[in-house]
Amino acid sequence: MNRRSYIELILKDIDGVQSIGTLQKHLKMATSPFLFLRGSAPLMYSDFSQDAISLPAPLFEIPLTCILGDCHTGNFGFISEEGSHGDTIIFTPNDFDDACVGHAAWDLFRFITSLYLARHHATDLQMNSDDIKIRQKPLVSKEQVYEGARAFLQSYLQACKDSVDDRLTTQSALSTFDNEHILYKRWQKALQRKAGGAAFKTNSTLAKELDFDTLPLAFKDDELRFRRLNSDLYNSLIETFSPYVDDEIIDVVERLSAGTGSHNLTRYYLLVGPQSAKLCEEEFHLCHIVEVKQQRLAAPLYYFTELSAINRLNAAHLTVNCQRKMQRRPDIVLDDVYWQDKHWLVRSRHHARVGCEPEDFMLGKRAAIKNGFIQYATSCGHTLALAHMRGDRRSTLFQQACVEKLSPHVDELITSAQNYAIMVQADQELLQSLLRDSQTQ
Repeated sequence: MNRRSYIELILKDIDGVQSIGTLQKHLKMATSPFLFLRGSAPLMYSDFSQDAISLPAPLFEIPLTCILGDCHTGNFGFISEEGSHGDTIIFTPNDFDDACVGHAAWDLFRFITSLYLARHHATDLQMNSDDIKIRQKPLVSKEQVYEGARAFLQSYLQACKDSVDDRLTTQSALSTFDNEHILYKRWQKALQRKAGGAAFKTNSTLAKELDFDTLPLAFKDDELRFRRLNSDLYNSLIETFSPYVDDEIIDVVERLSAGTGSHNLTRYYLLVGPQSAKLCEEEFHLCHIVEVKQQRLAAPLYYFTELSAINRLNAAHLTVNCQRKMQRRPDIVLDDVYWQDKHWLVRSRHHARVGCEPEDFMLGKRAAIKNGFIQYATSCGHTLALAHMRGDRRSTLFQQACVEKLSPHVDELITSAQNYAIMVQADQELLQSLLRDSQTQ
């Protein structure tokens, strides 16, 4: 089977469609190799299973641990610990939809691949921008991406070594940044959006989604983001999910067109808080948003079914278990529910969630000239190591194995990821051709 047909088969199977071009997700993926990577995680694991990707064998001798499964630059950012209930802001992996028990090397490889594709994405953004200031910004070079990938892996290894030497514990987190760090401004933005922060009432996740012009308090009427529900479905959601939240459910909507990999999965937003908040804008700080999301199989598990008995848990339960292990202080509202013959993940929407787009760490003097890109990659490596370490809090066997098995193969891992990034660029072009053919049929 040629690669074009192979991609078509994988995408149709994973996304449950009869033909390419019927999902908005595929149109989004076709616009950029970076977005293609984000929307096609199972394809990478299919390539691993078919030996289309070759990594040094010792990397797979490292003990299994909880992994992200879809580890890329878009899945790191600032969140408030304990969901919307905590005040501590940390930089950390922030998406566990494809989490499972697996090989740490998979996460490392996928993240480095995403670094190369993030540069490609930022380059296209710059070239196609109408803003002269964006077009004139310095861009991280290909050589700097390689240096950043090395910094990412060395930071990961240093965290493992520090853990073995008792200089770092799994209770550590990246929670402060000096003003010369590329993440400083985004950290400050997150601090301002947390409950009680200066921008909480205007720019927090909660504030952006609510309509304050009318009472009772409710989600905005925004047909691009939300769909209002009929009364039967509305009441069924409240009846089913009320036991899993920590207050009253004030309003419910369906969230539209969110995410990339899970763009086509159904999700609902619940506005949760005291009933008094419905009629009093001043009490909205007591509210938070809970997401109810249809969950499907973690990306690695389509092709690697025998890694661990833990992976036999239903998809939502597995996500909950892995997230609780990988986070230092897990979300307080985090559960799984079986409803309408499907498994659903219930989780908090963080008030202060602030992510990082490719242009945030690939474009500009701070990124390309003042070592900012290296700072970003180093931070990601450190916090990913912490997440992986927490899979076993009883020993440092995982960390010891990483130091022994990964250290000699850093350059080989980077080269393999760089080569795969080139393949992903070609795959995105094949998806474009599939979409063009679908439009002519």
